Amino acid sequence: MKIGIIIGSIREGRKGESVARWVHDQAQQRDGGTDYELIDLKTFGVPLLEWEKVPGGAKKQYPHESVHAWSAAIDACNGFVVVTPEYNHSVPGGLKNATDWLYPEWQGKAAGLVGYGSEGGVRAIEHWRLILANYSMVVVRQQVSLSTFDEFDGGEVAPNERRPEELGTLLDQVEEAAARQQS
Repeated sequence: MKIGIIIGSIREGRKGESVARWVHDQAQQRDGGTDYELIDLKTFGVPLLEWEKVPGGAKKQYPHESVHAWSAAIDACNGFVVVTPEYNHSVPGGLKNATDWLYPEWQGKAAGLVGYGSEGGVRAIEHWRLILANYSMVVVRQQVSLSTFDEFDGGEVAPNERRPEELGTLLDQVEEAAARQQS
């Protein structure tokens, strides 16, 4: 089973890369044989969705090579941990745009949400729950919410003592949900 850890920010100086590395490091310490892979949205260069076709009906015949590469990375996973910043009480535009480019690649898969922001990214997490439900995704209950005021040091994540346990529960739930979706 393969779980993608999506770095949801494409900004310069982003904190999401540090958060995703922490998630990946914690996941690599687990037993169970699940393969965790970092997926950095920024490396794909997904353009704005201006295409006249509805992605759900496009049968993965996308007009840009960057979207094909993004599609292949998402399609290869059984589930995801989405590392999302909160921008202005909502989701980051780049990740929302990249999500909108695809449809069957997300369909019915499992997801867990790790947010960060001044309020721990909780509003972005709640918005993602609604958005991902459109794809019939199983979004697990456990979430991790990191405060940019208290849990970062010089741009690097410095999670408080309860976060590893919260993340462990989230990863358990994502793995279980992904396994159920496969059977």
